[in-house]
Amino acid sequence: MNGRGWQAGLLLLVLIHPHPASGQALRFQPQSASAAGQGNAFSAQADDPSAIHYNPAGLTQVEGMQAMFGTVLLGGSVKYNSPGGVDTRGDFGGSVVFPPPSHTYFSANLGSLGAKTLSAFTVGLGLTSPYGLSTRYPVDGPFNTAVTSAALPMIDIKPTLAYKLNEDLSFGIGADIYTFAGFLGEGHAEQRQIWPGGLGVPAGASLEFSGKGTGAGFVASALYTPLRNPEGRAVASIGLVYHSQASVPLNGSLLVNGGKIADASTTMVLPQIFTGAMAIWPVRTTEREWKLELDVDFVGWKSMRNLDVHLSNGTTIPQPQQWKTVPVVSVGTEYRWRDPSWLTSWEVTMRTGYTYTKNPVPDATFNPAILSLTAHTISLGAGLLCKGAGHFFGVVPCSGESALWPKAVGLDVAYQEWIYESRTVTGNNNPTVNGRYNAFIHLGTVSLQMRY
Repeated sequence: MNGRGWQAGLLLLVLIHPHPASGQALRFQPQSASAAGQGNAFSAQADDPSAIHYNPAGLTQVEGMQAMFGTVLLGGSVKYNSPGGVDTRGDFGGSVVFPPPSHTYFSANLGSLGAKTLSAFTVGLGLTSPYGLSTRYPVDGPFNTAVTSAALPMIDIKPTLAYKLNEDLSFGIGADIYTFAGFLGEGHAEQRQIWPGGLGVPAGASLEFSGKGTGAGFVASALYTPLRNPEGRAVASIGLVYHSQASVPLNGSLLVNGGKIADASTTMVLPQIFTGAMAIWPVRTTEREWKLELDVDFVGWKSMRNLDVHLSNGTTIPQPQQWKTVPVVSVGTEYRWRDPSWLTSWEVTMRTGYTYTKNPVPDATFNPAILSLTAHTISLGAGLLCKGAGHFFGVVPCSGESALWPKAVGLDVAYQEWIYESRTVTGNNNPTVNGRYNAFIHLGTVSLQMRY
C-alpha cells in the first residue's frame, strides 16, 4: 500500500469513532455558584454578573460596576462492564480536574460610568468554559482502540450589551466567541488511542489527533416582569434566551508515537439552545426573599449531524453522528435574609435545586470519551454578601469610600452530585465499546463577587 493509501486507511479506522470534538461537546452547565446552587435554574432571576451567561437581559438589574470570579473543583469516575465480563474504570484526568473549569464576569452600567443619558444600557464581558471535560482510561483497557484520553479545553469569550426598555422589560444581546488558549490544558482539542496493528504501523502504537480553531455565535434574550409587589420588587419574571448555532473549525494533525503522519481538519457544530424560564417570589420584602424557578432548555444537538474529516491528500472521510435534540429541565429555589439581626450588614442565602439532562447520543456513535448518559443533578448552595459596616473575618471592611474599594463583597458556594442512569450500549460502530456504563460526578463551585 502506498503512503497516501495507508495514511487514509489509518485515519479511516481511527475515525470510525466520534472525534474528540464531538466526544467532549456536551454542555458544562454550572457557570456560577449562585446558579449552580439552584440546579442552574437562574435565567429568570439573572441578577448578578453571571447573567452574561444565563440571560444577558438580566444585566440591567446589576447596579454600578461589578465583577465575579469563580472556579469548579470536579471529580468522579466512569465504570465499564463488558459483555464478556471485562471491567475497567476511567476518570476526568485525575482525582480533581486540572486545570479546573472557571468563570469570570465584568459588568458596568453606563450611567455609573458618568454617561447619565445611557443609564438604560449595561455592558458586560465574560470568560467561561461551557463545553467539554477531560476523560482518561487505562492504556491497556478493553476499548483502548477507541480512546485512552480526550480533552476539549475550549473557552467562550462573551461580550454583552443589555438595554432596559422600561421597568418591566429588558433585552440583551451578545457574542459567543469559542476558541482555545495556551493557559488552559494543551491549548487544543485532542484524543488519544492505541493502534491495533496493520497498515505498516506496529500494534500498540499511540495515535493522537490534535486540533484547534475559532468560531462564533450570538445570544439574544429578554427579561419580562409582569408582577411587582407594592414595594416595586418583582414577584414574577419570565426569561427567554436564544443561543445560536456556532461552527468551530478544528485544524490539526494525526500523530503516531508523537510523529506527524497527516494533516486533518473537521468542523464542530455547537448546538442552538432555546431557553424558557419563569421565577416567582412567594415572599419578597426588605427583610427576606424566597424564590422558586423553573427553566427548560431545548439543546439542538441534531446539528451534530457529521464530523466529516478532510485529509491533506484531498480525501474526505464521511463521519455521521446522528445526535438528537434533547431537553434539559432545571428547578431551583433560594431563600435570602437581606439584613438579619443575627448578622447585621450581611445578606445570607441558602439554595437547592435539581436538573434533568437527557442523553443525545445514539448507541451507534457512542464514545467512552464522553458521559453521554442521562443525568440527574442534585444541588445545594449558600451565599454571603458583606456590605455597609460589615467586616470579613471581623477585620477586612466590606465597604469603603475609595473608588478602588468595593461597596460590597460576596462569596457563593455550591455542591452538585451528578447521578447518571446506567446505560448498556449495543450495536456500536466499534464493538469493543459495547457494554454497560455507570458514572458519577461530584463538584464544588466557588464564586467571589465584588460590587463597586
